[in-house]
Parts: sequence; C-alpha cells; structure tokens
Amino acid sequence: MKLQLIDILIIALYLVAMIVIGLMLKKKASKNLDSYFLGGKTLPFYMLGLSNASGMFDISGTMWMVYLSFVYGLKSLWIPWLWPVFNQIFLMIYLSIWLRRSNVLTGAEWIRTRFGYGKGANLSHTIVILYAVVGVLGFLSYGFIGIGKFMEIFFPWEIVSQYVPFDVAPEYVPHVYGIFFTTIATFYVMLGGLLSIVWTDVVQFLIMTVAGVVIAVIAMTKVSPDMLAARVPDGWNSPFFGWHLDLDWSGLIPSVMDKMAADQYGLFTIVVMMMLFKGIFLSMAGPAPNYDMQKILACKSPKEAALMSGSVPVILLIPRYLMIMGFAVLAIVFFSDDFVAMGADIDFETILPRAIGEFVPVGLAGLLLAGLLAAFMSTFASTVNAAPAYLVNDVYLKYINPGAPAKVQIRASYLVSVLVVVISTVIGFFVENINSVLQWIVSALYGGYIAANLLKWHWWRFNGYGYFWGMLVGILAAMIVPQFFPGTIPLYYFPLLMFVSLIGCIVGTLMTDPMDEDTLIRFYVRVRPWGFWKPIEKKAIERYPQVRRNTNFKRDMFNVAVGIVWQLCLTIIPMYIVIKEGFPLVTSIIILGITTLILKKSWYDKMNREEKEYNALMDELKLEEKK
Repeated sequence: MKLQLIDILIIALYLVAMIVIGLMLKKKASKNLDSYFLGGKTLPFYMLGLSNASGMFDISGTMWMVYLSFVYGLKSLWIPWLWPVFNQIFLMIYLSIWLRRSNVLTGAEWIRTRFGYGKGANLSHTIVILYAVVGVLGFLSYGFIGIGKFMEIFFPWEIVSQYVPFDVAPEYVPHVYGIFFTTIATFYVMLGGLLSIVWTDVVQFLIMTVAGVVIAVIAMTKVSPDMLAARVPDGWNSPFFGWHLDLDWSGLIPSVMDKMAADQYGLFTIVVMMMLFKGIFLSMAGPAPNYDMQKILACKSPKEAALMSGSVPVILLIPRYLMIMGFAVLAIVFFSDDFVAMGADIDFETILPRAIGEFVPVGLAGLLLAGLLAAFMSTFASTVNAAPAYLVNDVYLKYINPGAPAKVQIRASYLVSVLVVVISTVIGFFVENINSVLQWIVSALYGGYIAANLLKWHWWRFNGYGYFWGMLVGILAAMIVPQFFPGTIPLYYFPLLMFVSLIGCIVGTLMTDPMDEDTLIRFYVRVRPWGFWKPIEKKAIERYPQVRRNTNFKRDMFNVAVGIVWQLCLTIIPMYIVIKEGFPLVTSIIILGITTLILKKSWYDKMNREEKEYNALMDELKLEEKK
C-alpha cells in the first residue's frame, strides 16, 4: 500500500505533537526523581488508568491477538489469560492498595519496606533490579519487532531509500523503521518523564479509540453474518469449549491447522486450566517491576491506586476488541483465498497492514496508522520510563553518587534511557518473531518470578535471602529449562519453573536467620496483608492495640472471581457486536450489569469505609511516634 499525502501529513503531525508535549513538560518533570518517574503523585487515577490502558494497547500484542481471533474465533477470549489479563482484577480488589501503602518510588525500593536493610535485603534489592532490567529489555525488543514489520508495509523501502544516504539489506528494513520510531518515543519520554507519558497517552488513546470504532464499523458494514459463517469452521463463533478445540480449518484454509498444531492449544481445557493455575499465582504475586507498577506507585492514595487498576479494563477492552475483531472478520472474509494460496508460508502478522490498505479510506488510514503508532509509542515509552527508575534510584543514587543533585539525577536518567533502548534494539535484531519473545516473557521469565513475590506478601518468615535465591534460581531456570523442552510452549513447563524457584525460596529462608521483628511489624502495620502473619500480627497488636487483623481473604477472593467474570464480559461484548450476535450480546450485557452491582456493594463501598479507618489509624500512629 502506498499512503496518500494527507495520510503522511496526519502521521507527521502526530509525531510532532508527541515531541512538543515532551518539550512542554520538561521543566515540570525535571524538578526531582519523584516528579520525573511518578509525576509527583499528583495525577488523578483516571488519567493514570487511561495511560496504563494505552500502554497495554500495544501494536505487537494487537497483531498477535488479531491472529488469535482469526484462528480461534471467540475462543481466543481465553488465550490472553497467558499474561494473565485478569491480574488487573487482583490489583483492583486489594493488591494495588497494599502496594501503594508503601509510598515508595520503585519496586526495588519497596523491597526495603518488606526486608529492611542488611546483607539479605541488599541481595533481594539487587535481584529485583536485575529482573526489572531483563524484563524491560525483553518487552522493548518485543515491541521493536512489531513496529518494524508493521510500518514496512506502508512505507515501501524502494520509495524511502531514495531519500536516505545508505543501503539496507531487505531483511533489516523492519529494524530501520523500528529504530526511527523508537528514537522519537525515547526522546519525548526522556524529556517529560511520566508526565509526558501520561499526557501523550491521553492523546494516543483518543486516537486509538476512534481507530477501533472505525475498523469495527467498516467490518460490520462490509461483512454479513452469512458471509462470515461461510468462511469459518463450526464453533468459531462460540466462546465455549470441550476437552478439544474442535475447530477444523482443513476444508477452508488447510495451513491454519499447522499453525494451530504449532500453538499446542489442542487440549484446550487443559490449556485453560494451566493458564488459570499460573495466572492466579502470578496475579497474587503482584505486578512485575514494570510500567504497571510505576503507575500504581504514582497514584495519589491507595484507594486511587485500586480505582486506577479497576479503570484499565473499562477503558481498554471495548475499543481494543472492536479493532481486533474488526480486523479478524475482514481478513477471514476477504483474505482467505490469498492465505490458501500462501500455503505453508502464511503470515498472519500482515493482517493489520493489509486490512488497512484495502478497506480504510484516505485520511482515515493516516488517523488509524497514527493510532497504531500511538499504541506502540505508549507501550514503548512507559517501558523505557521503568528502567531508569530502577537503575538511577536504586543503583546510581544508592551506590555510585548518593549526593547527586536533582539535575545530575535527571541527566543520569536520560543516559540510562538511551542505553536501555540501544541494548534492546540490538537484541531485537536477533529475535525471530513476536510470539517467541511474548511466550518467553509471559511463561518462562514470569515462572521464575512468582514464588518469591507470592511469599513476600503472605509469609512472615520469608526473608531477603529467600527472596534472592528464589528469584535467582527462577531466572536461571527460565533460561536453562527451555533448552530441555525444545518445541514446547513455556506454559507447559511453567509448573517446573515455579517449583524450582519455590525450593530456592524455602531453602534460602530456612538456612538463614529470621528478619528483625521491628521491620516486620512496621511492614505489617503499614501494608496490612492477609496470609501467614500470626506471630507478627500478635506482636503488632501488642505494640499498637488500635491495629486490626485483616480478615478479608474470603471476601477478596469472592470479589476477584466476580471481577474476572466482569472482565470477560467487557472483552466479549465488543466481539459479539462486530459479528452481530444479538442474543449472546444481550446476555453478556445483563451479566456485566449484575457483576458491576455486586462489585459496587462488595468491593467499592467497603473499600471506602476501610480507607477512612486506615487513614485515621495512620494519623494516630504518627502522633504516637512524635510523642
């Protein structure tokens, strides 16, 4: 596809606007690290929620989910549990509150709240920084691949090459485009920090919402239910499943069956059970040290942190799935013959650019491309912002230059941002495809994260040594274990990764002395977790009789279960809208209404009351400390 002048101007205007926003916010963001990385904790929850949603509306993930919707239909509803997407529900119900109560700048700094100081705490602090940097590099290289492959379709190199003074081998053309757009994203996030990210995300999400609605309308206008039914296998338009997927594409697009075999989702009930098993533990471990955690820490209060996490599914899912399902439906009806002709060379990652080229009119194509670029830029910028938060605050200021003035701190952040982007770009040159990085991040690397971060919330005896060895063993296992299971998706050996990491946690903890009680009591009183805290809880209440035991485990788990159903409804409603399924749509809306009312009564109202009680307790304890 060759873009028209108006489309190119719209894209250029968007890119310029992002840079201008960064320049405008540079002065405000550079006051100190709190302003640079957390926006001074002044931003309202709905803006942070919109920014977080925008960061999750990434182009590489969208391309992957269009493929899932094409092949698996409404059953693709379940596959994002790989992340798991329902971790936002755990955050909304209780974990964002626990995390924000720490009042720190990064996840590594939070470790000090839990493990204090000393050798074990220092080791745990170091391993969190290592994990954060490895995760950031993985996500940045994953996004780098997606944007390059996407933009190559719209800006053919044979045209662009006339205006550049160097030659590029065809296989590296996507990398050149990736470097160009990552440079712009890096520039504005360097200048404005989190403030720049949030304000650009507001603009970006508005563009993406318009783009999602446009694609859905085009799909609904051009594709009738009969046209779609003739091109998909039986069961494609149902989210329900048995032990097997039972989606037979062999008479429609035979090569799709090879793709499905490679995905290894055939025994779908087992796959969903594995994703749920992994997802519950991963969600209870809390957010990984990335942009999601930074947005929680940037909220004004614990209550606003919970509301921010709860706003993300509301803001994100409907426009995103309108777009995803719109692209999938258009591709199924109009590209199927081409895919049949491709045979084994079929490439589903080209669906997005091809659909835009064929179905989106001039002008709207530029807006849609700007929206998808915005999706990439938002995710990339938020991830870039997470890395210097750890390396500057938790390494540079702790071990290299503790007395650095604010200007030096901000300049160090600029340098770290550039280095992280350069390193992730180099990694991107060696990555074969989007899905390979995605699977490693969400299944293998996270498999080494879960045990230590689950225990840190729920077991009083767990100490810094246990955290360090659990994380270290988990990360090493995530790099080594896949070599013994070639051709196997990481989800299947995730339990082994978690078990190995858990052994490291327990041995590291029991072979060393318990933590000092003062640190544990301070943590328990401030954060108020539920779990295995009885010895510390008893001593905390002896010291502070006003403190009450957290007995909300059953209520929180009930609300999580209701919240997951609520989130599934938000996901499937736009899918039903696009494929014009009337009765299931109405049923989903009714269930959404019921679950919303339950959450209002069982979660929101009680959170308001408990927040007031907690604030009063903290004020009282502060007064006692002054005395």
